[in-house]
Amino acid sequence: MTENKPAAESRFVYVTYIRAPAQTVWDYLTDPEQNKVFWGGYHQQSSWRKGAEYKILGADGTVWDEGEVLAADPPRRLSVSWRHLVDEAMKAEGVSTASFDLEQQEDGVTKLTLVHTIAVADSKFIVAVAGGWPMILSSLKSLLETGRPLAGGPS
Repeated sequence: MTENKPAAESRFVYVTYIRAPAQTVWDYLTDPEQNKVFWGGYHQQSSWRKGAEYKILGADGTVWDEGEVLAADPPRRLSVSWRHLVDEAMKAEGVSTASFDLEQQEDGVTKLTLVHTIAVADSKFIVAVAGGWPMILSSLKSLLETGRPLAGGPS
């Protein structure tokens, strides 16, 4: 009898609550110009339709990551496949998935849950995004709640 073992996986989960409507959070997550404000000059580029191309570009136009939109249900769910292109060790790990779930709460608050996974145990890529996502999403939260992003942004 063959035992079915679960596939190796690395996962990062981050939950935050933002005092803004889900549609506003969605708009900022998907608008390249707003991305640049809270993401240290980086931005996401896509038409945000299922099957569409997805890219993350640096301030200088370098494509850092690319993939495909797997799900787009504004303003509730966004999921993308994601392949890192710059660091060779992370690139070699292959494709990951980043999913954003937005849940409208009372009093105009949105619960944002990010789950980023890759089918690689002890992934260097997931370690890297685990260091970047909290700063990026905290900067988004700060921007929407105070009108000012966090200084700097991810490196």
